[in-house]
Amino acid sequence: MTKAAETLLRDALDLDESERAEMAGALLESLELPVDEHEIEQAWREEVQRRVADADAGRAELIPWEEVRDQLFARLHGQP
Repeated sequence: MTKAAETLLRDALDLDESERAEMAGALLESLELPVDEHEIEQAWREEVQRRVADADAGRAELIPWEEVRDQLFARLHGQP
C-alpha cells in the first residue's frame, strides 16, 4: 500500500461507522466486479434449501415473527 493510501485509510478509520460503511460501499462499487446473475440465484436457492432442511431436521432455532418484530422495533427506537 502506498503512503497516500495508508494516510487515506488512517483518515477513513477515524470516520464514524455510517460514514465508513458508505465509503466502503462506494469503494466496492468502484471495483466493478463481474456479476454472474445465474450463479447468485443458484447460490441463494442452495442456501434456502439448506436452511429449510435445517429447520425441518430441528437443527435451526426458529424465532416467532412477533418476537423478531418486537426486537426490530426496539432496535429502531434505540433500545437494546
